[in-house]
Amino acid sequence: QVQLEESGGGSVAAGGSLRLSCAGSGRSFNTYAVGWIRQAPGKEREFVAAISYNGGTTYYADSVKGRFTISRDNAKSTVQLRMKNLKPEDTAVYFCAAAVVVPTAVEKYDFWGQGTQVTVSS
Repeated sequence: QVQLEESGGGSVAAGGSLRLSCAGSGRSFNTYAVGWIRQAPGKEREFVAAISYNGGTTYYADSVKGRFTISRDNAKSTVQLRMKNLKPEDTAVYFCAAAVVVPTAVEKYDFWGQGTQVTVSS
């Protein structure tokens, strides 16, 4: 079992930056890939970025490539999402989630956090 807790959301003007953090607990956290998934009001959950269990492989949605960076620190059991040049369309609740492999499909994730709100104003 893996427990996840997000932090670092907030409100920012367009062009600004935020850093989200996902703290994992459970002795197997460092064996799981972790992804960030977001959900805007009235929309389906959307894959944002993912990182393999050892940090060696990363994936990004086309909409965030070059603006978002995912990383992890297994010594601290954390995964971070650095977001820059934020746009109003990035406004959503951001969830971190864990999976055995590195999926881009949202339905492949096994464990989920509660989410953190990111609001980008124009």
